[in-house]
Amino acid sequence: MKPGVFGLFIFATFLIVNVVFAQSPNQTIRGRVVDTDSKTAVPFANITIDNSNPLIGVTSDIDGYFKIENVAVGRITLVVTNLGYERVTVPNILLISGKETVLNIEMKESFQQLDQVEIKAFKRGESTNEMAISSTKQLSIEESKRHAGAISDPARLVSSFAGIINEGSGNNDIIVRGNNPRFIQWRLEDIEIPNPNHFAIEGLTGGPINALNSQMLANSEFYSGAFAPQYGNALSGIFDMKLRKGNDEKQEYSFSLGVLGLDFTAEGPINKKNKSSYLVNYRYSTLSLLDDMGIVSFGGVPRYQDLSFKFYFPTENAGIFTLFGLGGASKIGFNTTDEEDEEIILEEGSQYSNLAVTGLKHFIPLGKDTYLKSIVSYGFNGSKLIEQRPYEEEILKEFNNTRLNNQTTRLLSTLHHKINSKHNFQVGLMYAYTNFDLDNHYFSIPQNLYLKGQENEGAAHFSEGYFSWKWRISEFLTAVNGFHLSKSSLNEKVYMEPRLALKYQLDETQNINAAFGLHSKMASLPNHFALVYQPNGDYFMPNKNLELLQASHYVLGYENLLNSNLFLKVEAYYQHLNNIPVEDKVGSLYSLINQDDYFVDKALVNDGEGKNIGLEITLERYFSNQYYFLLTSSLYDSKYKAKNGPWKNSRYNGNYVGNFLFGKEFSVGRKNSIDKTIGINSRVTLLGGRRYTSIDLEESIKQEKQVGIEGQYLGNKADDVFYLNIAVSYRVNKQKLSHEVKLDVQNLTNNNTTIDYFYNNVKKEIDEIPQLSMFPVMSYTVHF
Repeated sequence: MKPGVFGLFIFATFLIVNVVFAQSPNQTIRGRVVDTDSKTAVPFANITIDNSNPLIGVTSDIDGYFKIENVAVGRITLVVTNLGYERVTVPNILLISGKETVLNIEMKESFQQLDQVEIKAFKRGESTNEMAISSTKQLSIEESKRHAGAISDPARLVSSFAGIINEGSGNNDIIVRGNNPRFIQWRLEDIEIPNPNHFAIEGLTGGPINALNSQMLANSEFYSGAFAPQYGNALSGIFDMKLRKGNDEKQEYSFSLGVLGLDFTAEGPINKKNKSSYLVNYRYSTLSLLDDMGIVSFGGVPRYQDLSFKFYFPTENAGIFTLFGLGGASKIGFNTTDEEDEEIILEEGSQYSNLAVTGLKHFIPLGKDTYLKSIVSYGFNGSKLIEQRPYEEEILKEFNNTRLNNQTTRLLSTLHHKINSKHNFQVGLMYAYTNFDLDNHYFSIPQNLYLKGQENEGAAHFSEGYFSWKWRISEFLTAVNGFHLSKSSLNEKVYMEPRLALKYQLDETQNINAAFGLHSKMASLPNHFALVYQPNGDYFMPNKNLELLQASHYVLGYENLLNSNLFLKVEAYYQHLNNIPVEDKVGSLYSLINQDDYFVDKALVNDGEGKNIGLEITLERYFSNQYYFLLTSSLYDSKYKAKNGPWKNSRYNGNYVGNFLFGKEFSVGRKNSIDKTIGINSRVTLLGGRRYTSIDLEESIKQEKQVGIEGQYLGNKADDVFYLNIAVSYRVNKQKLSHEVKLDVQNLTNNNTTIDYFYNNVKKEIDEIPQLSMFPVMSYTVHF
């Protein structure tokens, strides 16, 4: 961006946010109170604003709805009570003048169904999934907007949680407890979706920018091990993202302009009488827009745009219908020139990615204590990569052309039944049908011809089923047990996956929990349909019938609410991975546990193993009195074993990671005023370095491709990665709108630790892959 335009942007932003209105801004907070297990309304619940004087509160109506009007903007805590239910605290609700706050509050029925119960260890951020009682974390979208480095991206927010690691390069890969990042599963509105990141490649999990804007998200959940019986086709983590419901009473809009994009959000009622609503967001790359206008001009401008929506249609007798969707398109070109003569092109190419997801969800109560939830969805994700570089007499020769596309139709139906306050059951069926089109051609210098890596069109099926039973054995002891079934059309085996979790309340502030689960996951389709060459030049497809990868998870946890705002959590785990595809060659150390490319060119068998063991500690000071902090640390060891090989360090065995986050807000302007707020947030992170293989430069030059030193596979550990993120924001609330300007600087100290190495066949040398350099992200947002 040109300096003059940047300065004009800053001046205009501060000119807008400092327009002064005389009246103190207020806002409405409203929502609905429902039963956690049956999702039916909880009428006549008492909803009060904690520490308000005089007391401010209302009672929910016969349908569970409530509304509190004329509440001063700022942060509040709601307390919800009702006879026969456990007390619920909803803390740190941020009210701004430009947008109403609409909540869905779930209450758990008291074990004895008598007096209301207050269990102080009901922690803030606890999972709302009644079947998940171990290794869970609820993601507050307010946190994704506040935490330094999160840049309103939920995928970046989770990396501050214990046991969850990013790689330091700026990519959105999520490494859970030392596992390969492709072992996680992304979900949207309760159903599996393709990788939702821009600039992603099919078969991988990352990408620098999530296509789902946080303006669209409700509180979402992340599971890091021993999953509840409803979850399948994942080994390491489940990222279950939820879209919020649009305002069903008034039209509201948000506009944001920043380094990462220009976006607009609109929401409002479709029919006020039946409470139907819509929510739509569109975002376009700022740099792409400025490039189109001729304001910036440089190679490799990231171009992307995305659209997301949710339409909510409740009916009187036919249940609730929800139409949701997410689409994204991205493109980036790259060009490398000689350092001494920029006219000499060393390499150039382009990458394209496309994503589309749409689904129709239906929720219908079948009596007071039973409901049926069904979803049909369609998902498409595709990627294309073209690489060219000089070769012999040719100015540019195409060395790689990859096109990997698939489209999947999914069906899901789950029946939930609550017998009483002690027993709750779920049963579900899921089916996925995938059409794929995989094509890859690459030029082999030693053979001086093009080879095929992928060339296949076809279909694959994946079926799942589950049964889950939550049993509140006593007022203090809860058990969740059940099983999950998985079946792929690419082999004949049916996988039975038992699950069990226990939670015991030691007293009103402490509990211990334990969980076990067996989990399975299908390898990516490009791995199944890879072409592998034999010495005589023939090729075959040996991996088509690979079995599912499996992992057994064991978790033991302890939680303690040390005081009303300070929470301690300690969790130990052990995971044993088996049935892992490894190269079918004695002495080979190759395993899919370490895979970092989109498909493999080796014949594989399901003879590999892995194991992860670790200890995680979280100390969290909830946002109160205008400040918070979060301290997380993880010590872990991740090993793997290839075919008949020894135990070795996996690629993602960094051994340790630590995070410290701190934030403080200051009210400024008139005395006792809360209509102007300055926020300062920071994050300090230390990551243990990943493992890498030393490159044999002489042999790489000879073979004209990267060749590792024999016997040194993943035998080196990269240096630790350190970074400091700082975010400063200024928020102004007016009567009808609110403004916020924010500067979020990632890697403020500009550390440039080398996280990996690669052989550059153009320059005939070994190059470094550094961590993401200092990256300032500035944005301006207005709600009205």
